[in-house]
Amino acid sequence: MDIEISSRKENGLLKRAELEITVKHQNSPTPKRDEVKDAVAKSLGIAKDGLVIVSMKSSFGSHETHVLAMAYADKETALKTENKHILVRNRLAEKTEKVKAAKKPAAK
Repeated sequence: MDIEISSRKENGLLKRAELEITVKHQNSPTPKRDEVKDAVAKSLGIAKDGLVIVSMKSSFGSHETHVLAMAYADKETALKTENKHILVRNRLAEKTEKVKAAKKPAAK
């Protein structure tokens, strides 16, 4: 798996680096989110907990996956900034169960 950082923008207001990455995976299926996260964190030299993968897109028959990732200085900043469903996908937060409200009987 080869990683190429296409674009890197520093966002000082949100204390993160916004990365567009191309992952090339010849003769292998699309890599899992955790595999990409490990490889990107290792190549950038940052902690895995500070990296959030927002999206991964690949086309049928293609050996490239386009990744949008956010690199934070620490996990706490990521938890404050990112949406809950993105944090759950990246295993930085636990999914909470929704409690359904009991139906009220119809008024007559």
